[in-house]
Order: sequence, then C-alpha cells, then structure tokens
Amino acid sequence: MATSPCSSSGVSSSSSSGLGADAGLEIRTRSVEQTLVPLVSQITTLINHKDKPKRSDKTLQAIQRVGQAVNLAVGRFVTVGEAIANENHELKKEMSVACIEARRAGETIAQLTDVASLDHPESDSHITIFTDKTGVVKAARLLLSSVTKVLVLADRIVIKQIITSRNKVLATMEQLEKVSSFQEFVQIFSQFGNEMVEFAHLTGDRQNDLKDEKKKARMAASRAVLEKCTMMLLTASKTCLRHPDCESARINKDGVFHRMRLALEQVIEIVTDSRPTGENEMAPISIYSGIKEFKNKVEGLRENLYFLSKENLSTMLEVILEHTEDFTDSAYTSHEHREHILELSKQAKMELEQLVSVWMQAQNQKTKDLMEDLEVAILKTCQCMNELKREVHSAATSLAADLLKYHTDHMVLKALKITGEEGNLEAVAEYTCKLSEQKEQLVEMCRLLRHVSGTEPLEITCIHAEDTFQVTGPQITSAAETLALHPSSKIAKENLEVFCEAWESQLSDMSMLLREINDVFEGRRGEKRVYLSLPRPGKHNANLKALKPVKLDTEEQAKIAKLGLELHLLTSDMDSETEKWEDQENEIVQHGQGMSSMAYSMYLFTRGEGLLKTTQDLFHQAEIFATEGTKLASALHAFSDQVHDDDKPLLLLEAEKLISMCKQLQITAKASVQGKSATFTKVDACILKTRNVMTLLCQLLPLCCKLLRKNKAGNGCLKPAPPWREDRLRTGTNAHTPERRAETFGIKSLENHVTNMTFLESK
Repeated sequence: MATSPCSSSGVSSSSSSGLGADAGLEIRTRSVEQTLVPLVSQITTLINHKDKPKRSDKTLQAIQRVGQAVNLAVGRFVTVGEAIANENHELKKEMSVACIEARRAGETIAQLTDVASLDHPESDSHITIFTDKTGVVKAARLLLSSVTKVLVLADRIVIKQIITSRNKVLATMEQLEKVSSFQEFVQIFSQFGNEMVEFAHLTGDRQNDLKDEKKKARMAASRAVLEKCTMMLLTASKTCLRHPDCESARINKDGVFHRMRLALEQVIEIVTDSRPTGENEMAPISIYSGIKEFKNKVEGLRENLYFLSKENLSTMLEVILEHTEDFTDSAYTSHEHREHILELSKQAKMELEQLVSVWMQAQNQKTKDLMEDLEVAILKTCQCMNELKREVHSAATSLAADLLKYHTDHMVLKALKITGEEGNLEAVAEYTCKLSEQKEQLVEMCRLLRHVSGTEPLEITCIHAEDTFQVTGPQITSAAETLALHPSSKIAKENLEVFCEAWESQLSDMSMLLREINDVFEGRRGEKRVYLSLPRPGKHNANLKALKPVKLDTEEQAKIAKLGLELHLLTSDMDSETEKWEDQENEIVQHGQGMSSMAYSMYLFTRGEGLLKTTQDLFHQAEIFATEGTKLASALHAFSDQVHDDDKPLLLLEAEKLISMCKQLQITAKASVQGKSATFTKVDACILKTRNVMTLLCQLLPLCCKLLRKNKAGNGCLKPAPPWREDRLRTGTNAHTPERRAETFGIKSLENHVTNMTFLESK
C-alpha cells in the first residue's frame, strides 16, 4: 500500500495536501504549501518504490537520480536559507538549526538511494532504501519538517515587511496630523502616498496568498477602507488647514485618521494571526449557518441515533429562532414576511417535538416502522427549515432591493451639497436628519443581509458595509456643516463631494453584493475565486486627482455581452480540463486554474457584477492575467524537458504562441486611452484577447495531460529537470538593493529551489 511521509511525520495542516509544520509552526499561505508539493511527491514516490518486488535497472537508476536530485536541490535550498538567516539576525538561530537538519536529511536520502551500482541490494551489507525501510521514512520526516520550518521562518520575513511598512505609514500619519502649513502638508503627503502604495502592494500579495477565505475577506475589507480613506484624508486635512478654527472640520479629519488606524491594525491582526486580549474573532452566528448546522445534525440521526442529545438540538433551534427576531422586530420587515416567519418558527418547534418523540422511541426499540417514522420526521423538519430559510432570504433581499432602488437618486446628498453652498445651516441640519434616517435603514439592511449571505466571506462583506454606512454618515454630516459655515470654500466643497462619493460607491457595492447573495441562494455561483490585485493604478499617488475610474453603462454591457458569454463558456471548459488531472497541485494546473478564475472575474465585469468594478480594474486584471500566462508558458518549457523528443516540438510551439498572445494582451492593457469610446474599444480588445488566450489554454491542457500520461505509461518516470545554474545562485546572494533583497530572500527564492526537484511519478 502506498504511503506518504506526511501521514506520520508530525507535519500537519488543515489543507487537503496534509502539509504543515511541527513544533507549532502552522502553514497559513498557499505559497508555502505549494512549495512543499514537489518534495512531498518525490519523497512519497521513493518510499512507495521500496515495497515493489520487481526492480529493473531502469527503476534502480531512476531511484538513484531522484535521491541525488533531492540532495542537490536541498543543498541549494539550504544555501538560500542560510543567506536569509544572515540577512535577518532575529531568525538566524532557528533558521540555521532547520538548515542543518535539512542538509543532513538530504544527505541521508542520497546515501539510502545509492543503489544503481548494486546487483543485489538486498543481500549486500550496504544499507539502502530496500534494506532500511524505517531509515528512509525517518529521513523523509526530518527533511519535510526542517524544510517546512525554513519556509515558515522565511514567511515571517514577509510579515515583518508588512509590519515595517505599516509602522512607516503610521509615523507619517502622525506627522500629517500635526502639520500647520500647506507646504509642509504637501511634502509629507507625497511621502505618505508612496508609503501607502508600498503597503497596498505588500498586503495585496498577502491577501491573494492567504489560505483562509475569512481572513482573505477581512483583509480585502480593511484594504478597501484604506484605499477610500486616502482621498478622504487628503481633502479633510486640507479643509482643516484652510479653516483651523472650525470644529466640524476637525471632527471630520479626526474621524478619517481614526478609521485608517483601525484598518491598519486589523491588517496586522490578520497577517500575524493575533487579536487584542479579550476580543473574540467569531462574528455572531447567521441564520443560514445556524440552519445548515441544525440540518446536518438532524440528518445525522439516520446514521447514529446516539451521537447528540435532544437538548442540543433544542438549543440549536432556539438560537436560530432568536435570530429570526431580527426580522420580526425590524420596522422595515413587511407585515406579510413577519407573519410568515412567525408561522414557520412555530411550525419548526412542532416538527422538532415530533422528531424528538420518534427519535426517543427509536433509541429504545429500533423497529422498521419506527425508523420509517423517523425518516418522515427528519424530512418534515428539514423541509420546514428550508422554508424558513427561503422566507428570511426573501424578506432581506426584497427589503434591500427596495431600499437601493429608493435611494438610487441620491436626493439627500444633492440637497446637502446645495444647502451647504448656500450657507443654510437650518436646511443642512434638516437634511442631515434625513441622511441619518437613511443610514439607519441601510445599516438594518446590512444586518439582515448578513443572516442570508450564504458564505462566510459574504457575511464579512455585509459587516464591512454596515460599518461603512455607520461611519460615513456622520462624516458627511460634519463635512456638510463645515461647508455651510464656509460656503465660499472650494476645499470644503470638494471635501463634501469626496464623502458623498464614498456613500454612493458603497450603495453601488451593495447592489453587486445583493446579486452575489442571490446567486449563492439560487446556486448560480460556483466556488470560483476572483483574483483582484489592488491597489488600482493611480489611486495612492500624492496627486490623487487622477483620471476617475469608469464603469460600463447598460448599452456597453449589452454590446460586450456575447464576448463575455464566450469567455464564461471557456472558463467552464477550462475547469473541466483541470479536473481531469490526477495531480491537482501540478504547476501547470495551478496556473491554469488561476487564469480561469481571473477570466471568470472579467466575464462578471461584462455583466456589471463581481469585484472588478471599473475599467481600470479590468485593465489591471488583464495585466495580471497576461503575467500568469507567461508563468504558465515557463512551466510548459520546463515540462517539455521531461517529455519524449517526438512530442517536444508541438508543446514548445504552443508555449511560444501563448507567450506571444500574453505579450499582446499586456500591451493592450497598458495602452493609454482617453474618452468614453476609446475606453470601451480597449475593454473590448482586452476581453477579446483574453478569450483567445483561454481558447489556446483549452487546447494546451488536454495535450499536457495526454503527454504526462504517455510518459507515465512509457517508463514510469519523467526525465530529470536540468540542474540549477550556479550563476543564478550567485545572483541571488549578491543582491544588495532593498527591492532585490525582498525579491530574493523570501518564499519565492526558496520556492524556486524546491520546485526544481525532479518529479518522479509512482506507477
């Protein structure tokens, strides 16, 4: 039976690959996890080979090549690890110990696999992989453990970079708070803009690398706050400088600084996996998640009548029904919905009572009739809970649709701007009361939507939206009061405009969120992960009066709908092809899945949905898509070195086509355009070229899968990849600039050395 060294090695993780680190080191990022995959595959293959009675010369040679390749790759890996240790003295001791262990384990594996020269390994006194079955397992455990430790320690450097960047941003913010002249403010804000760009890039990479989808959603929410608050900080600070004695201007500015500090702190909590003492990370349970868990327990009675108590089920239902009071007590829930929810709540209690009664009888006497009655009771209880879920979903989404439609004209915001410019304080006070009422409605809408959002990331998005309305409402009020006190002030007018735009933007986001919630409920939304790398170009520069991002109007969406649909169909085809691969961690598959997800987000853009909200988002996504395509082409070149010579030309030809198409897409995405017509033409070109790349990929993946199977069927292993060039290693260790050092001494450089290991397939 095939075994894996992970299964008993103390290397553990919550991921499907079973990778992790012992000694309390947990893998939290995909880059660390995926870096270990080639090593795990090779070590597993070596261990599985030892149980095979038939050992041909070709098998012996293959085993020896793999052992040597592992040792060489580990040697280079350790060299990079030692260089990291020298660059980061606080990690030097731990890293050095892990590197020594890894080097020792690699050498042991090389010795145990030195079998090619032996005619009869089992009878020779020389200890080999065949004679020392426990030795190779112990060496594999040590190697995986030590390499994981090195990777996790290297990952701490990335965390350290984010913390350092955050500290720089905070220090500059403190300077901005204290400035008293415009000249000083402009100079410091320019520095602040550059620091925010650096922080946005670091946190964007981290967000995409996180394994935990909840943390990823929280990171996205925090980064969205920082992005929007950067412009607010600019105008609020300028207004305060222009009107230093204005209390409302000071309150407005202080609110922005406070919110940015909270968002910065949350980012650090996420990357360091820590929270302030006494705080509970768990958000209140939603009705959806409560019903899902309750139904799982009820349906579990079919398999086991004794795994939980009736009190547990009753308590779970009570919690769910308590949460339905958020709907029945809400002033914004319609009378019809309220009555239906109360009726279904009463019915749910009755169905549970009947279920418990039959369940208790079945525990005492397990007859056929009682088991049939139990099945009926389970079905009726679950059906009632489904109806309750449907009713609260209808109540929440219909309320949201009505509110968003009602507030789409932004009449209150327009009135505030007009009365503010007129200096009419009484009218401003009247409209701020109306805005406060609108805020309460929208906050209630977010709370109810959270109950029916369907996924944890969408729950977090609802919570973020609620916080945004809670905070932005009073900020608009203070900005409007400042303008009313200084009606001729251009900067006060601009400041109010910025806060109103933030409100309008959040309303627009809510429309898309509502669509996503409905998609989840109706089963239209798959598990496809949208890749969006922030910051958007030009968003965090010191000169923040950059070109405003543009959205497609209804007519433009209609024109591009056919192209978008074709892209959607291609992503489905692509997903079908990647599912056929036995090794889902293969580099080609990983890049293919990533590109498919990005293409899907571009398709959603053509419908006016998803996280790509503006044309700038789309162009930036197209650039990332093209970059990922270039990486896939590199993986194809590496793969071509491992296939038979007859198959190589066709594969290389397709790889070159991919490189050419990705370059064309990058050129198109980076091209500068002005005007609505030119922008739409560029959007159309980006979608078209993305579709062409996806069409090629749908031909390439089946070819690669076929070649991989052909090689496995032919000789049981692929040809070894060429060794790393020494000059590449020297280039890495001689880098001196901060940018180069950050690129070289981190997960990426270690990942390159581990990925270089030959992939030997098990038969």
